[in-house]
Amino acid sequence: MHTHTTAPVVLDRREGPYGEVVLRRHGELLQIIANGCFLMDTSDGRSERLLVDAARDALGDRPAPAVLIGGLGVGFSLAHAAADPRWGRITVVEREAAVIDWHRAGPLAELSAAALADPRTQILHTDLITYMTGTGDARPGTPETYDALCLDIDNGPDWTVTEGNNSLYSPAGLAACKDRLTPGGVLAVWSAKPSSAFDDALRNAGFQQVRTEEMPVARGVPDVVHLGVRAA
Repeated sequence: MHTHTTAPVVLDRREGPYGEVVLRRHGELLQIIANGCFLMDTSDGRSERLLVDAARDALGDRPAPAVLIGGLGVGFSLAHAAADPRWGRITVVEREAAVIDWHRAGPLAELSAAALADPRTQILHTDLITYMTGTGDARPGTPETYDALCLDIDNGPDWTVTEGNNSLYSPAGLAACKDRLTPGGVLAVWSAKPSSAFDDALRNAGFQQVRTEEMPVARGVPDVVHLGVRAA
């Protein structure tokens, strides 16, 4: 078992609109903590890459599909998407200014510098739910659509980081997601554990080909990606 002999070192601490966010270094790992709740670290990233690849595979041979990544996090999903020349536009929505700063000019740049420099990449500093429902659009009435939505803003539909995030997994939230997808587009949602209730919610919202892809872990419950397709 991997043990750290060093205590975590706080690199930055910010008060944001949703509370406190902290960036720590623990040994070789960088960790993001929100309101005292561990969100993610740079240890693995396999399931975040699966999130992007599963969506891409579900699109088949669609040329230069546009992807929206919900949540910048430590940058695994963005870096993986930008490393794949098959993607077209890559848009990332992140509500924490601190997280964006840590990538643009801080310790997390080591993971995302190349992706941020990629001309396909755009970072939007806004709340994902506000964005999905169109209330935060620059051009009201003409919401941007995407071929894939890769959402990773929580520990999963059953375990949200902030109370307001629940609305994303509600019927109205899933309808807003569907409205943001092109015909045949894919919704992919990361979760720290499988949720049959969420699969049902996707079906009830009219998504087709609903399924779950698991990322095996050494012990415990596997990370999963929930997938649903908007009718063509």
